Amino acid sequence: MAGFRDVDRALFPIKNVASVVQIFKNQLESHSEPDLALLSIIVGAVENSLTCNRPNANLRLYEPLEPSSLPALELNTAEALYAKFHSLIKGAVDLHQYDGKYATRELVKKVSDVVWNSLTRSYYKDRAHLQSLYSYLTGNKLDCFGVAFAVVAGCQVLGFSDVHLALSEDHAWVVFGEHGTDTAEVTWHGKGNEDKRGQPIGPGICARSWLYVNNKPVVCTRAMEVAALVSAINPSLNATNDAYEVALLQQELLWLLYDLGHLSRYPMAIGNLGDLEEIAATPGRPPCATLFQEAILSARTHYFNQHVYPYTYQGGYFYRNKMYKEAFGSWANASDVIRQYNYSRDDEEIYKEFLEIANELIPHIIKVESSGHSARSILKDPFCFAHLLRFYDGICQWEEGSATPVLHIGWAKPLVNTISKFDSEVRVQVVIVSEDLPTESRSTKTEETLHTETNGNKFLNNNNNNYCVSKDENSDDKELIKVIESKVIETKNGDQLTSNLHPSIVALTAACSEKILNPEYLLQGGGSPFVGGEPVEVKNGNGIHPGTSRQNAPKETIKTEKIEKKQTIMKEQKPEKIEEEDNTRPTIILRSQKMRGLKDLLLAEKLNTHAISLQLTAQSQVQVGKKGRGDSDCAGLRPKRTRRE
Repeated sequence: MAGFRDVDRALFPIKNVASVVQIFKNQLESHSEPDLALLSIIVGAVENSLTCNRPNANLRLYEPLEPSSLPALELNTAEALYAKFHSLIKGAVDLHQYDGKYATRELVKKVSDVVWNSLTRSYYKDRAHLQSLYSYLTGNKLDCFGVAFAVVAGCQVLGFSDVHLALSEDHAWVVFGEHGTDTAEVTWHGKGNEDKRGQPIGPGICARSWLYVNNKPVVCTRAMEVAALVSAINPSLNATNDAYEVALLQQELLWLLYDLGHLSRYPMAIGNLGDLEEIAATPGRPPCATLFQEAILSARTHYFNQHVYPYTYQGGYFYRNKMYKEAFGSWANASDVIRQYNYSRDDEEIYKEFLEIANELIPHIIKVESSGHSARSILKDPFCFAHLLRFYDGICQWEEGSATPVLHIGWAKPLVNTISKFDSEVRVQVVIVSEDLPTESRSTKTEETLHTETNGNKFLNNNNNNYCVSKDENSDDKELIKVIESKVIETKNGDQLTSNLHPSIVALTAACSEKILNPEYLLQGGGSPFVGGEPVEVKNGNGIHPGTSRQNAPKETIKTEKIEKKQTIMKEQKPEKIEEEDNTRPTIILRSQKMRGLKDLLLAEKLNTHAISLQLTAQSQVQVGKKGRGDSDCAGLRPKRTRRE
């Protein structure tokens, strides 16, 4: 552990953002581990002094004249709090009882007990600015994330470097042991769950709860724990305003961590940085849209696309910038992630996120778009309707198999109102495929084979398939056709065409892709080979007609030339038109039972809104059962800034 070194003491008293950034840089670039307690105390002191104790916080805050200036933090204050934390942990834990090289479950439980038992009981768990050790040491208050971070910092003080923070999108626990495979709960959610501290997280994973992201959390290194500390900084003064200096400090520290490569496996921190860049862009840095996409790439590459928030970050950005079609796509992708889980009451935060999207943001978009008559309106775009269906399909599948229903009449009314704004001509353009149909009836690209090439890396994209067949996507089929044609037609010498196959087969092969074959011709050999066409006769290699009719060779040659000319004209015109038509028709696969049942109603010329509402709110697909009192876990981890409209 780097500890409180002279190079850091020389920067005190801290009076500006640059001094804080330099201390973080010294700690991160040291040969020893960064000191979590020291860094948490420093940023906590800055955040609390500018948010909790700021006068006139109810007034609108503008950029200060000296934006990088901070209230002075004296060396003796920081040293006193630092020493207090060390004495608190070391005085309560007898290391003689834990003489192993690696931490044990009993040690982790003991440290969490020390932190837990020193907290005051009279505060609200959702209150802001309670995530740092400064809040803990000055007021005995910590939120859910703060308790987990304090436990890891306490284990670091005791010399156990194998204890690390594990983060889902709304919960925190610790991993420990020689190989980092042991897990333990160290924090809480709600009331009456104190006894879960020290227990493994296996039950939450088995329940497929979003709270545990299917055992794909962000398992932190020491530097990533510093990133978690920075990402948890909350600049908010009230519901509508942020402290400019705190936001600037967070932004600068995140860029420092970004440049050092410590955010590459931390999607939520990248999303937080994107939010800050949207508010105040840093010259010479990647734009916020690139950061949001980078967060999605990180979640897909490192965590098998189990994280929802990277998509909601991006969707919120598109929404605020009136890129409504792109916002629909991002929200549908977020829904494709949540469909992998079973809903429980512990998923309150993500439930509220989707409820806001469905009942506030999407209806607002529809209201804005329906107020005009633009030909480019998303209400005339079948892809937007496909995104909408995919969004609700994911919500319905999230509900399936869950002990608690998700959808109620409050969800159904906005959906019905939104769908009714899409004309039937737009709705019928969406090709809906049910998951239980045979494979042959689906498009050539299925979910298992859908990969995306981004930045040179291929990764599995388990999102639903709102795709259409394009010219580039048919390249493999064209290659296969070329191989078959090369087998059928062996040589070409001038105008003379020879083949190892029968000439009639060659002629039929060339024409059958454009016309329907005549069954009588195939069975009896007489008449026209195609329905509605003229009789065509061809000779075999010995000059004998294969059919029952007898016609002379010149007539056969003339008719064959007519067919070939007609085929040439059709091949020059028709394929282009087909591909253009295919490119305008999105195809989606509905996987939830509720949405599959709604398929015909959604595409009907006249919507039966009552039937749609009944089907959507039906609870037949929900497995109703009793939950034990101790089955819930932690929520409320991430202090989120109020959404900007």
